Amino acid sequence: MTDLWVSVGVLAAAVLLCEAVRRAAARLLRGVYWIYLLEAVSTFQLCCCTQELKLLGETARLDPSTSLTLTYVITVVHLATFREAACNPGAALESVCRGTASGGAAALLIVLQLGAAVAARSFAASVWSLGLSDMHLRHQKFGFRCLDPLGGTVLEAAAVELACAFALQAVAMHVHRLEEKLRVHLFAAVITALVYAGGNISGAVFNPALAFSIQFPCSGHTYLEYCFIYWLGPVLGNSCFCFISDYFVA
Repeated sequence: MTDLWVSVGVLAAAVLLCEAVRRAAARLLRGVYWIYLLEAVSTFQLCCCTQELKLLGETARLDPSTSLTLTYVITVVHLATFREAACNPGAALESVCRGTASGGAAALLIVLQLGAAVAARSFAASVWSLGLSDMHLRHQKFGFRCLDPLGGTVLEAAAVELACAFALQAVAMHVHRLEEKLRVHLFAAVITALVYAGGNISGAVFNPALAFSIQFPCSGHTYLEYCFIYWLGPVLGNSCFCFISDYFVA
């Protein structure tokens, strides 16, 4: 139980730190600079919190209801604090396909998101090095080693990532019709359900930047296989939905 409360404290500290940066930047920056910083800081927050949740889920052996509750609550917090940030390279690529952003702007956004993902990985290791809980001490003892995240084959994991990205896009297309408060909770519920459904096979990340932070350092598979699962899978899921919605639904 101590490990759980320490992790909750780490999550709260990460969110408060990032929110302080966002509020300060909102007063100082305008236009495209604000957008880029918002994406970087929010992606950093997403990856930091998920690093801690992943460690907690793998080592503390929480019961499923507690794990899913934590996932739901932190997702609500993320959606409430991210503002306009997508924190997902897939969204940047979609904006290029729809003609709402240039290739250069999207490329810079993706670079910032991936950079924030790497920074979050280092930040998490620094926090774990403090030994705030027995869980952190054990993780430090084993060199912050991350084991194979897959519970199925590479193709099965890629299919799960594709399906999760497709489902999330489908929800995003219709959720804007709801009030903002309801929208946040519906989105969080869908993400939690997807994590529950696909987590045992691929981790249900369906976000290339987040996967780059929490899954790519893990042993068990090559970088190329992880790229196939966590980059190509979600991108194909988003692309398939955009194609279907543009040519068959619209």
